[in-house]
Amino acid sequence: MTPVELAPAFFLAAVVILLTCRLVVLVAGRFGQPPVVGEMIAGVLLGPSLFGLLAPGIFPPELKPVLYVAGQIGLVTLMFAAGYEFRAHAGRGLAGTAVAVSSAGVGIPLALGVGLTLVAHGHVGIFVDGVSVWVTAAFVGVALAITAFPMLARIITERGLAGSRFGSLALASGATDDAVAWILLAGVLSAASGEAGPVLTAVGGSLLFVAVLLLLGRRLLAWVVNRPGLGDDTRLLFTVAVLFCAAWFTDIIDLYAVFGAFCVGMVMPRAEASERLVRTTQSVTQVVFVPMFFTYSGLNTRFDVFSDPSVMAFGAAAVVLAVVGKFGGCWAAARLRGEPGPVAVRVGALMNARGLMQLIALNIGLSAGIVSDELFTALVLVAMVTTIMTVPVLSLLDRRDAARARTSDETVSQSEKAAVT
Repeated sequence: MTPVELAPAFFLAAVVILLTCRLVVLVAGRFGQPPVVGEMIAGVLLGPSLFGLLAPGIFPPELKPVLYVAGQIGLVTLMFAAGYEFRAHAGRGLAGTAVAVSSAGVGIPLALGVGLTLVAHGHVGIFVDGVSVWVTAAFVGVALAITAFPMLARIITERGLAGSRFGSLALASGATDDAVAWILLAGVLSAASGEAGPVLTAVGGSLLFVAVLLLLGRRLLAWVVNRPGLGDDTRLLFTVAVLFCAAWFTDIIDLYAVFGAFCVGMVMPRAEASERLVRTTQSVTQVVFVPMFFTYSGLNTRFDVFSDPSVMAFGAAAVVLAVVGKFGGCWAAARLRGEPGPVAVRVGALMNARGLMQLIALNIGLSAGIVSDELFTALVLVAMVTTIMTVPVLSLLDRRDAARARTSDETVSQSEKAAVT
């Protein structure tokens, strides 16, 4: 397609994407799910297994790169806001517990994912010809180890949990978890290419990026926010320029744009002007561009692969091990660090969601040629199940604790009455 032909195709696709996402978000909201869950489901519905069968011409192959780039804009602004939110609510005294929780949240699912893939080798058609089984196993392990930090931050904020012990602990653990997981993903891509260059570039580039951001970026952002006489448009221009520079650099070092954006959000100064800038960058991009990323992922998801019972069994086993490894591992680590049971179980529930971040990793693996369509879809199933279950589990825990509190109050009241009589 020529650019002249691609433009109207994009606008028609955008209308379909936005209206579908809004409809599914409204339906999902009736079940207590956050908007990001509805957008993820909508993206899958728009894929080749459903909408693609009914109207295959809406999303021509030439449109996919455009949707990818548009989706990246949404992801960058989403992670920018998540980084800003993290800095606002990360409490003190969490470092040791956060490291323990994130270590368990990475290590246990990683080991389980590797083990599952090695057992599946020779029995399940999820492997790419020419790709080492160890590379595939490592990728599955990393995919299960990822936490959906942007969704975690959104759930915590929407439910008013940012100031709670488990909310702050989950934010700190989730950020650490994903930073480690992305470094591990860079290592997997290095192993797949047979060269040490990618992981060395990621590690060395990360150190350089952090140094420049702390020494120059933070001061520039403080100047933009606090400089008298600067108009809101000028402040927005400079902020977006810094944000996109960070996204560009972390992308070319294979740490990926989302973490550059997250780091910029973390160093953004706390001020009223900063709040306006974060809200402004989100106002359009979150509504328009983030759904395009989910649609791009959905176009790569083919549920017809589950017609193979072995692939279905692999997907189901991956879901179970993902929950056991992440939910169970993070809960156990928090308890070992002395956290109360209600705090530990909620941290495990929040850390278990993979949604957006796992989809990003899957798309990276697919574009790198180390992930097959079958494996992609099986791991999308993991992302959907672990993400959708988060809010219902938290609501169930809240109802259980409320019921226990009422029972305790009734017991105390009866004891007091007995003492009086």
